[in-house]
Amino acid sequence: MKHIAIIMGGYSSEYQISLKSGNVVYQNLDKSKFIGYRIHIFKEKWVYVDDNENEFPIDRNDFSITINGTKILFDCVFNAIHGTPGEDGLMQAYFELIGLKQSSCDYYQAALTFNKRDLLSVLKPYGIKTATSFYLNLGDVVNVDEIIDRVGLPCFVKPNKSGSSFGISKVHKKEDFLVAVENAYKEDNEIIIESFLDGVEVSVGVINYQGEVIVLPITEIVSENDFFDYEAKYLGKSQEITPARLSPEIEKRVREVAKKAYEVLKMSGFSRSEYILVKGEPHMLEMNTIPGLTSESLIPQQAREAGISLQDLFSNAIELALKK
Repeated sequence: MKHIAIIMGGYSSEYQISLKSGNVVYQNLDKSKFIGYRIHIFKEKWVYVDDNENEFPIDRNDFSITINGTKILFDCVFNAIHGTPGEDGLMQAYFELIGLKQSSCDYYQAALTFNKRDLLSVLKPYGIKTATSFYLNLGDVVNVDEIIDRVGLPCFVKPNKSGSSFGISKVHKKEDFLVAVENAYKEDNEIIIESFLDGVEVSVGVINYQGEVIVLPITEIVSENDFFDYEAKYLGKSQEITPARLSPEIEKRVREVAKKAYEVLKMSGFSRSEYILVKGEPHMLEMNTIPGLTSESLIPQQAREAGISLQDLFSNAIELALKK
């Protein structure tokens, strides 16, 4: 039996969603192969939480725990932390340093994909299209006219490094622009401003399954709100249609682009990328490397459509990590 540490929580606004994802992994682990441990990673504490909610501190020298005088070392870490430090490369680098295998991509890919600006810049030369964008760092002079001339209205103002749609605004009028910038700076010290792309939004899961890179069934996002924001994502204000209602040609194109992005970046583990289809051509918005794993989340929906159970999905991730 392999001992699996399921890390969840994190230091960002997304910690509650991460705790949900981590618990879904814990509940769906194959108990005939793995013993799961829920590990909460917070700024103030790293602890193992048992089924009675007792907490045991993590020894950060080797990421071990001691229970009733017995030291337990883990065979593998299942990473379910959305946001920092699980999705931006910090935990991945730490595990690499101490020689512990983990389920998500490597630290460089995590850091790169977590930074929307850098990710899109790296993929552009490979023919992957994106919105027209403008970047700001905290403290930069904000020339509203210059920015709107570049990206047009409506436009999106987003924190460069955050998830779950925290801090994102859709700006329709010039006078609302600076409020949106302030809102984004609450989440991050870098901002990305993007032109509005008018088209169908799709979300595409790509995973390595049994040693082969596969594209899961595509999900079409139809938001009741102005865009796929936090409410639409988590409070039921959207329709998520899997498989997406796409023509065979457009579906083939989306699959090609999603697989190419995964392979160009030398990704491993889970990835879920978001695209807007403009005249049938996918324009990438972002890539998540620790996508939500709650039962409502998109990757579990897509896996189900592909005939892959949650137990198989999680076992596959752990088995691939153990072979790394």
